[in-house]
Amino acid sequence: MTARPVVSVYADNHKATGSLPLPAVFSAPIRQDIVHFVHSNMAKNRRQAHSVFYKAGKQHSAESWGTGRAVARIPRISGSGTHRSGQAAFGNMCRKGHMFAPLKVWRKWHRKINTNQKRHAVASAIAASGVTPLVLARGHAVDNIPEFPLVVDNFKSENTKGLLAELAALGVDQDLRRVRSTKRARAGQGKYRNSRYIMRKGPLVIYGDENKTIHRAARNLPGVETCHVSRINLLQLCPGGHLGRFLIWTQDAFKALPDLFGNYRKAAVAKKGYHLQRNVMDCADLARLINSDQVQGKLRQVRTSVPEHYKKKNPLKNKALMKRLNPFDATRKENEKKAQEARHAKRAAAIKAKRSKDARKARAARSAQYNQIQEGMKESFVAADKKFKEYDAVAGEEEE
Repeated sequence: MTARPVVSVYADNHKATGSLPLPAVFSAPIRQDIVHFVHSNMAKNRRQAHSVFYKAGKQHSAESWGTGRAVARIPRISGSGTHRSGQAAFGNMCRKGHMFAPLKVWRKWHRKINTNQKRHAVASAIAASGVTPLVLARGHAVDNIPEFPLVVDNFKSENTKGLLAELAALGVDQDLRRVRSTKRARAGQGKYRNSRYIMRKGPLVIYGDENKTIHRAARNLPGVETCHVSRINLLQLCPGGHLGRFLIWTQDAFKALPDLFGNYRKAAVAKKGYHLQRNVMDCADLARLINSDQVQGKLRQVRTSVPEHYKKKNPLKNKALMKRLNPFDATRKENEKKAQEARHAKRAAAIKAKRSKDARKARAARSAQYNQIQEGMKESFVAADKKFKEYDAVAGEEEE
């Protein structure tokens, strides 16, 4: 928020010609949550109701085949001779079927918004427009702007050329060039729907009754918008719900703000019963408050002893608890460890004995004996086969 006693009023030659007291609305709390909520609901009020044709997906000649054909009971296209006949219809899972939960015109398209919420949101947006970092963060090129908020005594030009020269003298031409450079074709199908090009937002000129013709002079400047001070709109102050739009005030519009929003001592004149929001905390630096001598002097000392709370422990993981429950557990673990070491030693000795020289000789002797037996068996099988052949030959001669 901005908190200065006065604001300079500039002429079209970039020089200050006077000053005005800063309205209290510029010190209002900047509530991003309220602005986002109000903007998102206001943006819905421009929507037009639309829906899906109530017969869409249901204009087929289809009937369920019922049970007994081992197919689903979804309605199926009647007729024969085409691929389409027998296909499922009507269901939202079917080809050319109706959609699930089709859009209806009686949907809740518009939203009601509390009047005070809208007023608080507008006050927050105006307060944010006076904070230079927020204006820069929104993308405006305002390096040559002399002061925020920017107040102009009067726009004397009645045509676009003269207004452009006045804005250039105030240092706004840099932001206007930025806006013109961002013009491009819209991506997607929206370019065919009467909104072919998109462009970034430029400054918003807020005027009063003394500058009634400025909206005609500014309507052909890319990105420049105008608004009467009595009809300030949140959709223009915060396009997209983002705070910090670059505002240019005329002197008469700036003077009207105290009556429109009031101050912290009296209510607004133009808005019945409206009072500006107050900050809950005058100093939001919590670290400074907590560490101050006044607060620390009232606090008690840090407790050094912590009360012991019983926590159930697992004896399978906690050795001390297991020892208390089973004193023999340590002996059991030691015996188990010794037995395991003995098994390892015995296995190592067996492996070593198996790989010794005598063991290798014994294995070689067993292999030689086995091979000798196999050879003997082969010779005996050959001899037996020879005897059988001789027997068969003799038997054949006797039969002849």
